[in-house]
Amino acid sequence: MRKIAFEPIANDKSRILILGTMPSEESLRKQERYGHKSNQFWKILFALFDKPLPEDYSEKNALLAENNIAIWDVLESCEGKGSLDSCIKNEKANDFKKFFKKYPQIKHVFFTSKKAEEFYKKYVGFDENRIFITLPSPSPANARMSLAEKTEKWKILLETVDFYRDKP
Repeated sequence: MRKIAFEPIANDKSRILILGTMPSEESLRKQERYGHKSNQFWKILFALFDKPLPEDYSEKNALLAENNIAIWDVLESCEGKGSLDSCIKNEKANDFKKFFKKYPQIKHVFFTSKKAEEFYKKYVGFDENRIFITLPSPSPANARMSLAEKTEKWKILLETVDFYRDKP
């Protein structure tokens, strides 16, 4: 079965892009990014901004917009059984040339896993116009780190948000 990813969440104020690999089967079913209840993505983000984690998906996305964060996935589509990145095959990357033409103000790209970084490097390639940083995966499959350890490593995202906060 071919899986098709979501459209990006971005606007003309976005300065930071967070890239996952591909939405999980549960996220696709719920039509919510990082929708699996054991995925720690939203827990980490709301902890960074010292805010309570809402249940409502639109409130979660509002945090992104408030902090000039865009979110997308490296892959537009793929095949594979299950939700693990290791099961991905016959992948096709999103059109980042078109994306960055539309949102040239995005200068920091954060990957939510090493696999997302690998796919980006393979299909898109890094450029000198942006800074690329790989964060520990918020996936429950990444059990080597606790939520607290992941949140600590993700603080660089908060520092980057703060860097752009007063910039036009």
